[in-house]
Amino acid sequence: MAVDWQIIENRELREKLYWRTLDPGLDLYVLPKAGYQKKYAAFATHFGSIDSKFQVNGSEEIVTVPDGVAHFLEHKLFEDEEGDVTSRFAALGASSNAYTTFTHTNYLFSCTGHFRENLELLLNFVQEPYFTAASVQKEQGIIGQEIRMYEDHPQWRVFFNLLAALYHEHPVRIDIAGTVESIARITPDVLYQCYRTFYHPSNMAVFVVGDLDPDAVSDQVAENLARHKHGPLGSIRRFFPDEPPEIARQRVTQELVVSEPLFNLGFKDPRAASLEGRELLRRETAMELLLEIIFGESEPLYNELYEDGLIDDNFDYGYTAEKTYGYTLISGETRDPELLYRRIMDGLEKFRKDGFTEEQFERHRRNQLGSFMQRFNSLEFIANNYLAYRFRGTDLFAYPAVLQEVKGEDLMELMAENLDPQRHAVSLILPREESGDGS
Repeated sequence: MAVDWQIIENRELREKLYWRTLDPGLDLYVLPKAGYQKKYAAFATHFGSIDSKFQVNGSEEIVTVPDGVAHFLEHKLFEDEEGDVTSRFAALGASSNAYTTFTHTNYLFSCTGHFRENLELLLNFVQEPYFTAASVQKEQGIIGQEIRMYEDHPQWRVFFNLLAALYHEHPVRIDIAGTVESIARITPDVLYQCYRTFYHPSNMAVFVVGDLDPDAVSDQVAENLARHKHGPLGSIRRFFPDEPPEIARQRVTQELVVSEPLFNLGFKDPRAASLEGRELLRRETAMELLLEIIFGESEPLYNELYEDGLIDDNFDYGYTAEKTYGYTLISGETRDPELLYRRIMDGLEKFRKDGFTEEQFERHRRNQLGSFMQRFNSLEFIANNYLAYRFRGTDLFAYPAVLQEVKGEDLMELMAENLDPQRHAVSLILPREESGDGS
């Protein structure tokens, strides 16, 4: 049947995205890619690890759940009365997966054939929860082992130690999987309560990309939703603790089994929590451009650090902007973390004084746009990032236009706000010293 679509076009990307909202509130996005053999689908909910305190409109109850519920739910949905859903995708020639972030959970598959059957399987298992006391207890043991494993994972620990240093109260400082103690408090009732709240279609979205007919996809998804007979859901209110602009502590050091020290330097951005929509996207875009001008491989600071053996190809930097938190992260392995720290801080201070040239600004802006457009060859990149941006109230397709709006003076303002030396913290993982008895 004929479908009324809203069309989102991007001339730079030469893409045409089909969007419509299906009853009872699910946003469906279809991006046709003619000639592509592979097809990719993602079914995501705006429910992440930080959403541990909430209220549904019409209810007076404010619900607080244990840390780790969103991740726990992700694991449990792959198991139903028939067993492991992954094996059924494999039988249909599809590769399936899921992941939980601070802000959302995404279920996905890719395939070259049997797309309709795989999409039906994705829609069904995400909408049909099955939790028992025995299966929850079993999963507590599995996830508990996972949590213990990550307690000794150097890259994981250096990152979460940094977040715990930057944030006093915000749940972004807590491991996405929770703790062994918190997941022990998860019950089937807790899972069903969170499921009924956050897995309602009005809090979810589907993104499909590949050589597909949008109308046929829409008909299939609409029919599937109708069979599941969802009732209405009021708006969800999420509660977060008051977070001061100051960092919690300036330094965290931990010893683990590593060959070279791991280094994380973070800067807290308290203003990100007051932004949303296009303003949040603009801040993220400008900040990424600023970091490229400072730390890019073509710039003096990077080359000086590399030639002096203080960084290697693992050196990285980036900025994260969400509705309730934001931070800059600079990371890598280094032979001398104290010297690297001093050199980076000195380099930032020099940049504050000297600024940058128009040539640097335009060169890096062109590179950013080119890199972004190249990523649109990846179906996974398009679908996963479009949904992540959507849950932040922003549009991935707006990135090229927003990048062109950024001015040089915007970057120096961000330099003062986001790379404020008064709001930085350092996290180090140092090689564990062997005991004298050889153990």
